[in-house]
Amino acid sequence: MLKRVAYLSMILTFSVFCTFSCADEKKELTASKSTSPRPNILFIPVDDLRPELGAYGNTSIKTPNIDALAKDGVVFTRAYCQQAVCNPSRASLLTGLRPDAIQVWDLATKFRNNVPDVVTLPQYFKQNGYTTIGIGKTFHNDIPDYLSWTERLHLKGFPYDPDAVYADDVNLKLLEAKKQEIIAQGKNRIDPLGEWYLKANATEGPDVEDDAYYDGAQTTYAIKRLQKLAATKEPFFLSVGYYKPHLPFNAPKKYWDLYDRDSIPLATNQYPPIDSPDFTVHGDQELRNYDDSHDLPLSSEKPWSEDKQREVKHGYYASVSYTDAQIGKLIDELKRLDLMDNTIIVLWGDHGYKLGEHNSWSKMSNYDIDAHVPMIMSGAKIKAKGRKTNALTELVDIYPSLCEMAGLAIPENLQGTSFVPLLENPNAKWKEAAYSQYLLGRFGTAETRKKERMGYSVRTDKYRYIEWYDWDKDLKKRGDYIASELFDHDTDPQENQNLANIQDNSNTIKELSKLLDKNFKH
Repeated sequence: MLKRVAYLSMILTFSVFCTFSCADEKKELTASKSTSPRPNILFIPVDDLRPELGAYGNTSIKTPNIDALAKDGVVFTRAYCQQAVCNPSRASLLTGLRPDAIQVWDLATKFRNNVPDVVTLPQYFKQNGYTTIGIGKTFHNDIPDYLSWTERLHLKGFPYDPDAVYADDVNLKLLEAKKQEIIAQGKNRIDPLGEWYLKANATEGPDVEDDAYYDGAQTTYAIKRLQKLAATKEPFFLSVGYYKPHLPFNAPKKYWDLYDRDSIPLATNQYPPIDSPDFTVHGDQELRNYDDSHDLPLSSEKPWSEDKQREVKHGYYASVSYTDAQIGKLIDELKRLDLMDNTIIVLWGDHGYKLGEHNSWSKMSNYDIDAHVPMIMSGAKIKAKGRKTNALTELVDIYPSLCEMAGLAIPENLQGTSFVPLLENPNAKWKEAAYSQYLLGRFGTAETRKKERMGYSVRTDKYRYIEWYDWDKDLKKRGDYIASELFDHDTDPQENQNLANIQDNSNTIKELSKLLDKNFKH
């Protein structure tokens, strides 16, 4: 099985890769407003990355390259996704529309089935003369949207959905046994490119090179593609989307070795929010899909053992440091090619992530720790370099912001707001609120899976307020009101105590409810 590792490392030659391209289906919509060279865009989505980075004040994690990127840009300390799970969050950002507008609330829905003529962010740049290249995970894994790209690339030798790539012999043997069992049953579990996609254990740290995993291999390829783009001197929109730190937490041994496991801090609030409805905290179903996590106690019962918590969090940290190293390689090549002065770099995480907080793991709920994301704007067109902004911003704001920075007209249908003024004055008065939502029902107990519930949340300077409703699957709209949650971030930044049932807060709740109605227009 070790031959698999050797085969994967052959990706370094890059004689085997597959390119999907499509012709531009529409004529250029809008000419550039400026005659000066148009800026390049380096777009860096990172899956499951919570704002637990050196640039965000975390001293336990090792992220020197992202931290250096932050020093050359602006760090958004209060940026929020629109829904805390991959497909809705990414579809919202890339269309510039909120999940309700595109009716994407789960992992399976293709946004073009609901809004077939929508022009995505990379598609809009393509229509305006940019070469747009998508490598790795930009849209959701199996919903790539070919209309957005001049070229969409995937490296052979890896699953089409490279979340679960293994290199350790123990896991490779486990995967082979699973494969043979499925074959014996006459079932078909292969992805569109003919590569098996199965899950083994939740963590792995073999002594292999970076390119044994997809994120390393795609970075090596992206560097080669950057070199060709630099030679053409034409503007480009290059997206290099990183899978790690998505589960499984697999990274080369050297990144695990950066940490003393016993020194990694564990969550201090390993309990659900007091006085909140029992359905609101998503548990740990995603982690339970992995072989070494099947028998963990339910998160509704008690916290996991400290050893298990440290193992999982160590794996998350190692995976973040692995991705940080790949980002450093990209930025180093931009500098070597003298592209930094004319390249806008945007790094963002698609949603937050729980690592034991509220006695839960993964994302998929409506709390601040699920919706709060890292977002860093760096490189060209940034005046307030090395600064932070506490302004409330949203991922849906990225589309109009990049348009303005590139000198393109902002499409009128977008639902975000350009945050370009914050790149000059990070302390400027800004939005009164950020909005998120989450559709519960896919996971949890048998009882909670029977009904779907939609939670709408608003985050103001002081509060997070959430309203929960029954959800009508057929009509795709909210039903009866169920409950509310209110958290005061001045006194309770971890959101451990729901204040919605306290009578003294009724006026505050009325005002926050009006903000929800204003944004979501029920």
